[in-house]
Amino acid sequence: MSPRKIACALLVLFALLAGCGRPEDPQAALEAAVQQLQDNLEAKDSTAVLAQLHPQFGAQQAHDRDWARRTMALLFLRHKQIRVIALSKRSWLDPSYSDRGHSEAQLALTGAEGLIPDSARHYGVELEWWLEDGQWQLARLNWQ
Repeated sequence: MSPRKIACALLVLFALLAGCGRPEDPQAALEAAVQQLQDNLEAKDSTAVLAQLHPQFGAQQAHDRDWARRTMALLFLRHKQIRVIALSKRSWLDPSYSDRGHSEAQLALTGAEGLIPDSARHYGVELEWWLEDGQWQLARLNWQ
């Protein structure tokens, strides 16, 4: 085989391998989903938040996606600005199920009509994420 043909074959092989990059790290993708949820809430983008909720979303074992939609609408109408301040947070993959992830956080949720918050509450939250079609979706939410 001529050196030219070998070089062409190697170039084609390298091009194919470059297109087959390693899939995104699931842990990093989970952490990115958590951050995206926080960003979407602060941006008051209920459509984007709802897109992150799993179709079987449940909160406090009593609420569903419709509750989440109504709650966001009320919160977003009541406050001109929303801030979600993560005082601490950690996320991890479920060791038993590769399509499950978990997050825990201590949050301060503030709302304001102007520059100074006129309401603030502290929450301890637990989130369960399910991996669906390569995207982490929030399936369970509990808080204290």
